[in-house]
Amino acid sequence: MASEELLAFLTKTSFFGGLTPEVVATVAAMLKEKRIAAGEFLFCEGDDSKSMYIVHQGALIFKRHCQDGTQARLLMMRPGDFFGVTSLIEMERRPFSCAAEKDSVLYELTNLDLYKLYKTDAKTYLLVYQNIARELCRRLRKAGERIAALEEALHVTTHKPPPP
Repeated sequence: MASEELLAFLTKTSFFGGLTPEVVATVAAMLKEKRIAAGEFLFCEGDDSKSMYIVHQGALIFKRHCQDGTQARLLMMRPGDFFGVTSLIEMERRPFSCAAEKDSVLYELTNLDLYKLYKTDAKTYLLVYQNIARELCRRLRKAGERIAALEEALHVTTHKPPPP
């Protein structure tokens, strides 16, 4: 059973947004705490992926290898953020590395946990899956906006009109 403090924290995250306290408690009971020291990698680019994580404390940075041998810093994750939800669905290799910038405490949910939820409580599974789908849609929309802004900036710097 998850502590009251953890349940209160999880309820404030968008992953659990709009879910009843009972649903939050059911999923929270499946979470596994993971502690990562500053500088330690949670996973590396190309690793198998079967888990998502919710950041409870600390900060983590996503990095990706560039063709010139450097590493691009992509995105910082802080308390309340979650990542890896696509791993629960597609189970592809990790597209980037994730390292702790500070000592961090995370909560892990695996694709096996999600499958067990499906088998034991279809209604809760559906509600969680719906939140995953909403988050993926938000991220896809945000990525589209970033691509459009980059496209516009490229056309401005090259003095070419944008395509019709």
